[in-house]
Amino acid sequence: MSFKRLLRTFGSQDRGIAAVEFALILPFMMLLYIGSIELSSAVSVDKRVAVAAGALGDLVARADTNLPVATLNDYVTASGQTMAPYTNSTLRQVVTCVHVDSSGNTDVVWSKGYNGGAAHSVGATYALPTDLKSLSLDSYVIVSEAAMPYAPLFGYAFKSTFNLYHEFFYLPRYGGAITLT
Repeated sequence: MSFKRLLRTFGSQDRGIAAVEFALILPFMMLLYIGSIELSSAVSVDKRVAVAAGALGDLVARADTNLPVATLNDYVTASGQTMAPYTNSTLRQVVTCVHVDSSGNTDVVWSKGYNGGAAHSVGATYALPTDLKSLSLDSYVIVSEAAMPYAPLFGYAFKSTFNLYHEFFYLPRYGGAITLT
């Protein structure tokens, strides 16, 4: 009988229920909180990488026939500054001028890589989207690429470093070739 009474007494007690519920839900809430911080940081850095790639391509596409290497270097520096407040020390950038002939065949006219970005070989074929090829027959396309490894802040939501990459295509504003001088 005393055991039944002990169980009944234990079942009727409600002190400490909130503490037990809190202890059960705390790990899930912390994972959710840290995961949301990690995800928002990754999205923010990815957006900055896209802005850097877009800015570089846009600046190069505005050049009129000749683009001095010193000016291109300034463009790379300026586009890298769009990464602020994040570091741009691991931002790899590549800018490429691609010629599309009247048949839709592509070849690299020139390409420059920065901060470890691998330039494309001159004369090599460049894979452009089909719609872009048909739009730019017998013309040129400026391709800007930016990549950056993203290291997770905490390592709970994302376990390892992964690469963020963006590629943008621009038609030269003045329609002709942009020569790197």
